[in-house]
Amino acid sequence: MQDTLAPPVQLEGLSYALDGAVILDDVDLAVAPREIVGIMGRSGTGKTTLLRLIMRLIKPTTGRIRINGEDITDLRERDLDRIRANMGMVFQGAALFDSLTVAANVGFALVEHRLLPADEIPDRVRDLLDMVDMAGTEHLLPAQLSGGMRKRVGIARALARRPAIVLYDEPTAGLDPISAAAIDGLVVRLRSQVDVTSVIVSHDVHSLRRVADRAAVLHQGRFLAVDAVERLEHSHDPAVRQFLSGSPEGPMTEEPQMLNGG
Repeated sequence: MQDTLAPPVQLEGLSYALDGAVILDDVDLAVAPREIVGIMGRSGTGKTTLLRLIMRLIKPTTGRIRINGEDITDLRERDLDRIRANMGMVFQGAALFDSLTVAANVGFALVEHRLLPADEIPDRVRDLLDMVDMAGTEHLLPAQLSGGMRKRVGIARALARRPAIVLYDEPTAGLDPISAAAIDGLVVRLRSQVDVTSVIVSHDVHSLRRVADRAAVLHQGRFLAVDAVERLEHSHDPAVRQFLSGSPEGPMTEEPQMLNGG
């Protein structure tokens, strides 16, 4: 049962191992309502795995996952569908269906799950596209869109079911600085416009500095620190300082990175 006073996302002692390799090790995190939290770390450190765990697409080895106070760690698939209906996912490459128009991509979940009468779906799709500054693109195919435009359509699709929680996997990856800044601005604007809590996986320090209330630095399966990016930049932890400065020398370079950790 949903607890309106509980953190929308709470991870307690979360660990995940695959084929004997520890990807996440005793991770704790509580995300407050409407907060934007970033997860930073080098490639292969488990960032995307963390998002998959929050969605309970995979099950943790140990620890608990709570969504709005409800422990979803051991829920059956049919019960997880109810939880996931309140969560939206924005994939790194937008993951649009190439053969479907923008309108069909955005409205896919509404049609698939029969969430609205058929005659109301076009209006809902138009509202969503307007929300992400993509009005008038309903008829286009993904191949006709720039990278930034595809990201916006992906965000619109993630919002189709009016989720309270949105998870972003590298939302600015592959974008030029201007397009990346525009996506960052959209993420911040949506917080107040549709009242969502956001978790963003990214290795883009500049992006998270613009959007995140707090950020966690993930390294070797653990959070080294969780704080505002500005304060993390003055951390006493040499690995945290190295990541935020982008220095090629330091403990993150010296220690091997995990494989297949996301």
